[in-house]
Amino acid sequence: MAAVGREVEKREGRMEGNRVVVVSALQFACTDDVPTNLNTAERLVRDAHRKGANIILIQELFEGYYFCQAQREDFFQRAKPYKGHPTILRMQKLAKELGVVIPVSFFEEANNAHYNSIAIVDADGTDLGIYRKSHIPDGPGYQEKFYFNPGDTGFKVFETKFAKIGVAICWDQWFPEAARAMVLQGAEILLYPTAIGSEPQDTGLDSCDHWKRVMQGHAGANLVPLVASNRIGKEIIQTEHGNTEITFYGNSFIAGPTGEIVAAADDKEEAVVVAQFDLDKIKSKRYSWGIFRDRRPDLYKVLLTLDGSKP
Repeated sequence: MAAVGREVEKREGRMEGNRVVVVSALQFACTDDVPTNLNTAERLVRDAHRKGANIILIQELFEGYYFCQAQREDFFQRAKPYKGHPTILRMQKLAKELGVVIPVSFFEEANNAHYNSIAIVDADGTDLGIYRKSHIPDGPGYQEKFYFNPGDTGFKVFETKFAKIGVAICWDQWFPEAARAMVLQGAEILLYPTAIGSEPQDTGLDSCDHWKRVMQGHAGANLVPLVASNRIGKEIIQTEHGNTEITFYGNSFIAGPTGEIVAAADDKEEAVVVAQFDLDKIKSKRYSWGIFRDRRPDLYKVLLTLDGSKP
């Protein structure tokens, strides 16, 4: 019984008076069949829960293929309104059953607007609200500007049962301003669902290490853990002008508060990546380093410009 009690305390973040949280990043290959992908996501969420996870991150737009490889009008039919969204409802039920937090990525239809959005589901199944992707990429293989309006929610922090979390989406992860904005608002953990892989215009370009180092920098610069979840596998999209394909490189990982990678997946295998953090100890470290004490917002006005001129 003592062991069971300690497991409950660990899951609820009450061990030794500290706030212990276990985070997880999921990684899997998507099919283009929604029920199949939801079943895979649920299976891996349950696996992460068995491993003690409290906050479980599923990859970006996991309901199907990463359709933004090409511009097709019929792909707008994949979007659904936020309220009553069947995938969010299913994950709410699962989160409540397991007592875990699940951010849920989805293609949102909002009247005549469309967003790359994520709903944050708390451990009791409550929907805490959504974040809409702010930075929208536009390049070969990643033609998101055709589908998505720029997000209008601003960077947000969600107070879940286990931690205050900041959640942004894929291309957002390349911008240090986004990470800093979330941590300034109190985020204790940063989470980034992702869909990234090969570059159709340059088969010799592999951005994987760069991708990891940028986010490791966010963790280290803000002294917070960071969770990144990416898909794997080759996805082929048919168009009237020929097929396009991307091989997604996985490498989902969890970084600690000094930017160190503490758990990681490879580029090919399905994975459930898990790591544990003591948020109170990390908070003390963050305070003692003085990186927020010594900030000079009065000198950062240039960040409000596009060309670096004085505002």
